[in-house]
Order: sequence, then C-alpha cells, then structure tokens
Amino acid sequence: MAKMTTHRLHTQHQRSFEGNRFVYPVLSRRSKGLSVGVNLNPDKICNFDCIYCQVDRRTESEVRFVETEQYFRELEEMLQLCASGEIFQTAKFAETPPNLRRVNDIAFSGDGEPTTYKNFDQLIERSAEIKRQHGLDHVKMVLITNATMFHRPHVQRGLEILDANQGEIWAKLDAGTKEYYHTIERTKIPFQRVLDNLLLAAKVRPIVIQSMFLKLQGEAPSADEIAAFCDRLNEITQAGGQVKLVQVYTVARRPAESIVTPLEDAEVDAIAQAVRQNTGLTAEVYYGSTEY
Repeated sequence: MAKMTTHRLHTQHQRSFEGNRFVYPVLSRRSKGLSVGVNLNPDKICNFDCIYCQVDRRTESEVRFVETEQYFRELEEMLQLCASGEIFQTAKFAETPPNLRRVNDIAFSGDGEPTTYKNFDQLIERSAEIKRQHGLDHVKMVLITNATMFHRPHVQRGLEILDANQGEIWAKLDAGTKEYYHTIERTKIPFQRVLDNLLLAAKVRPIVIQSMFLKLQGEAPSADEIAAFCDRLNEITQAGGQVKLVQVYTVARRPAESIVTPLEDAEVDAIAQAVRQNTGLTAEVYYGSTEY
C-alpha cells in the first residue's frame, strides 16, 4: 500500500511580494518548500469557473494582461533572491523552518488557466533560460493546469520545453462523471476533452493528477462519484498513460462561493484510500485548513 502523507501547513498564499504583479513566493504545502508562483492570468480570465476557486470573478481585475518584460524582470529578481538565499532573510520568510528552506519549483498557475496564454511556449522557454542562468537547474517547473488546451500545438511545444527543464504537470481532475464535472467546474468545455487531453499528456510523460473534493451545500461527493473517478483514472493508465501521483485535497482557502466548505480529514482519507485500492496508484492527502 502506498504511504499516505498528511499536510496542514502553509495555507496562506498571499499573491504579492514587495510590489510584484506577476511573480510571488509562497511556502507551499504540496511542494514542501518555497514555490515561486507565476500568475499568467492577472485578468482573471479562465475557461473554468470552479465552484471552489478563491478568485472572485465577479469583480474586474486592475491588470488586463501579462506585461512580459515586467514579468521577466520580476522572475529574474526573484530567482536571484532564491539562488543567493536572501529570500529567507526577508521579513516574510525569516521564520521559515530549516527543513523548508529550499526552493522547490517555479509554479505556473495564477488567477486562470495558464495554457490559455497566447505565447505560452515562448514564455516557458524564456523562463527556463532565466532559471538556468541562476544555476537553478534542479528547481522544477510545475504547470498547474486544467488540461483543456493540451491538444493545441503551441501548448504541446511548451510542454516539451517543460520536459527538458525539470518540468512537471499537475493536471486537474475533480470528477468521475460529466454531470458532477459541470457542477464543480461550471464550464462549457466537454468533460471528454479533459479526459482525452490527460491521456495525451500522460502518454508522453508521467503526470500528477490534482483532485479537489469538497462539500457542496454540506454534501460530500457520493460513493458512486468516487467510484467513477477511480474508473477515469484506470482508463488513463490502461490506455498507456502514466500517472505518478494523485493529490487528493480539499478546500484550504475560503472560496468565493459560500456554499463550498472543506471535507473532514476522515473523508479525504477515505477518498485517497479508494484511489489506492481501486487503481493501485500512489495517493497523497492534503487536509483543509483549521483556520478556514
């Protein structure tokens, strides 16, 4: 049986650092260290409207698009701080425990779906160059994504650049049935496209599956929904897809929708155990915040 790990730290992911607009450092519960976040969607535009998202899409953003040269400057300065260790001398990170004083990754996510960025491949390539220039070849480049755009050629090129630069894909799969998928993600994009794209990516390299489960108006997902979720995972692996980890997690930050609340720890554990038993895959759990 795969070892289960539990995490409850680092639920405050403030997306600002000394005036930066696109690059922000956080202590990440899933990366187990410092993660340099990149927000490619400051305009809040996303092709999903996930019911658990903390981004309030009912209000307009002050930033309309990524100003690429400013983004590259911010990334350059942030990686310099990380490479020198100066980041841990700042007020925000001075009390970081010794075991977390490591730069784990550059994570492309933000306030929307990063692969919708029109020059996604070029931005990934330049970011990888900056990482290499600072001697951070060991630092991963993590793409946090809903997988809806993997079929597009320029996105596939971007994924290939990630592969060559310690890249890792963390792809969303929050449902087993199309009905629950549309309830949670609130999108017109077909569920089958997500499933097809997950397989497309996983046939080329091992991927991480990110799965958010929650209570909706006090109700957790049904046993049938979790069984269907396991079936979808099995379909990916049986068709030749490689899944190296399933992250089973629940709400850690208050979402924009008040009808969403976290699962209990035991409920998260039960879903992860169902994944292990029914798919043979490794599953990690990430509990909700006690400060929710």
